[in-house]
Order: sequence, then structure tokens, then C-alpha cells
Amino acid sequence: MPHDEDEADVGLDQLLATVANAHPDRVEGWIRDEPGHWGFFAGQAVLAVRELIGRRLEEPERRFVWHRMWQVLQHRRLQSMGMIEE
Repeated sequence: MPHDEDEADVGLDQLLATVANAHPDRVEGWIRDEPGHWGFFAGQAVLAVRELIGRRLEEPERRFVWHRMWQVLQHRRLQSMGMIEE
């Protein structure tokens, strides 16, 4: 059985994937390094987690959410390049 932290990480990644899925045009813009797209996703990720847990995130939590959102987007970039399967 997975460790609780691992389950929480999977849940967070699923939530952040949902954020990305809701904005495919923004994902494409992020992949093309267009200005503003990372800030959009950083904000949307924090808002999604905030809504889930019912409180504001502390600075270390925000940074962790940003890190995980970045990983989700990097995964999408690699998929778009055909470097990994969907």
C-alpha cells in the first residue's frame, strides 16, 4: 500500500492535471514560452488547492504547488514533443 505522502502527491498531481486540462490553449501557449502563461497556471494551481483545503496556502506550500504544477506542464511538453506516451 502506498505511503500517505505518495497518495497526497498523486492527488495533487491529479488536481493540477485537471487545471491544465481545463485550459488546453494556455498549455499550448506555455509550451511555446508565450508570456503570461506560467503566471496564469501558478495562480490557478494555488486557487485550486486553496479551494480544496479551505484555507490560504503558506509560502512553502505555495512553492510546492508551483513546483508540482511546473512538473505537470513539463510532462505535457514532453508529450507534445513525442518524447513520452500519453
